[in-house]
Amino acid sequence: MPTPDTREEPVDPVQDEVSWLLLIYRVPSEPTRLRAAVWRRLKSLGAIYLQNSAAALPASPAGERALRKLRHEILEMSGTAVLMSCAVLSGQQEVLAAFQAARDDEYEEIVDKCGDFHAQLEKEYKANHFTYAELEENEEDLTKLRNWFTKIANRDVFGAPGNAAAAEALTTCEAALEKYANRVYTEEAESR
Repeated sequence: MPTPDTREEPVDPVQDEVSWLLLIYRVPSEPTRLRAAVWRRLKSLGAIYLQNSAAALPASPAGERALRKLRHEILEMSGTAVLMSCAVLSGQQEVLAAFQAARDDEYEEIVDKCGDFHAQLEKEYKANHFTYAELEENEEDLTKLRNWFTKIANRDVFGAPGNAAAAEALTTCEAALEKYANRVYTEEAESR
């Protein structure tokens, strides 16, 4: 799992010139599911909207492939789309701040879900549910949280501050799950 200490050094937007990919598109208004599908795809890539139907993503080969594919899909929807590679001439700090805010929002969601994870474990304790099935279910939930964190960290090319809090929240979930697992093993041994 990428953490602030082990992931690649973030890009310094002040020292390094940042190139952006800009997708400007129009999708037919009906059916609305087409517009929602494009929005979901852009969000999953980590793109930010500069305005309606204009989404930006830091340039990378993977990002370019994904946006080229999305452009093709938009055209197949009878929409229009242009993909550009560009640099911000004025307003770079605002674009960077929007990108960082989007990552921090995603990291905050992980912190919130970690709170839900702890609440679920507490519910298991109160209900005296110490079974392998419950343990497996909680392990799956933690794996989903880790995978989600990894996706966000991979698109966090500028090193958003929220990474540290999300990584710490995951660490506390791992410790809580280990404690719960030990209790499950103890209960199982005592029931034999």
